[in-house]
Amino acid sequence: MNKSIVYTDHSALKYLFAKKDAKARLFRWILLLQEFDFKVIDTRRAENYAADHLSRLENPYENIFDPKEINETFHLESLNKVAHKDPSTPWFVDLANYHARNFIIKGMTSQQKQKFFKDARHYFLDDPYLFKTCADQIIRRCVAGKKLLTSSMLVIVDPPGD
Repeated sequence: MNKSIVYTDHSALKYLFAKKDAKARLFRWILLLQEFDFKVIDTRRAENYAADHLSRLENPYENIFDPKEINETFHLESLNKVAHKDPSTPWFVDLANYHARNFIIKGMTSQQKQKFFKDARHYFLDDPYLFKTCADQIIRRCVAGKKLLTSSMLVIVDPPGD
């Protein structure tokens, strides 16, 4: 096997190899590392150009943000409300908004409101899930369409009772 050379400024690794009376936990690592054929060369950061360069590239966007991203003004009627214009929004968002904060969609006719309130009686919110009490008194959790497709692909290998 070829001998590898490791250039590092990691003083703990250097200390580990120099320690003579190691405890069991450190001794296990020393034995594990002795299986490999390598040499550790300790270099200061300024001399180790590759490591110095890579450490500076760790997160180039760390302190850069767009001031438009932070909007600290909230309208009380839209706080904690799930937007329902997004096509990926689940079908039960209006009922969840109603049970969470008594939000009702604006622009509903009286017939639509009457049906909405009639339907809302069968739902209850146990944060973060919305449940429906069905006619046969079975409680079912409301699930978005994408989750429903993935969970319906589950196969029961060993049915209960066998």
